[in-house]
Amino acid sequence: QVQLVESGGGLVQAGGSLRLSCAASGDTFSGRAVGWFRQAPGKDREFVAAIPWTGGLRYYADSVKGRFAISRDTAKNVVNLQMNNLQPEDTAVYVCAATGAGWTYPTRAVSYYYWGQGTQVTVSS
Repeated sequence: QVQLVESGGGLVQAGGSLRLSCAASGDTFSGRAVGWFRQAPGKDREFVAAIPWTGGLRYYADSVKGRFAISRDTAKNVVNLQMNNLQPEDTAVYVCAATGAGWTYPTRAVSYYYWGQGTQVTVSS
């Protein structure tokens, strides 16, 4: 079983940047896809970004393209989400998730089996 721990959330002004990290224990990210989802009060959970551990592919929601970048550190078994030009509408709890061994739809929450507890990101105007 994979355990996920997020870090890096906080309070930032509009236009600022934050870097979120997702660390795995219990097993590695090898063979999986790792994704970030977010949920704001009164809104549904939405997909943000995802990265398969191998192959060099990256997936982004239209709302964050050009501003967010997802990457992996194979030596540390960590996935990072660099968030630039943050806006108030980005305020949400950000949650890291990992698929099981083998995956098909990295942009869909139904594909993910392991979930972290989330980290709060607040963007002020």
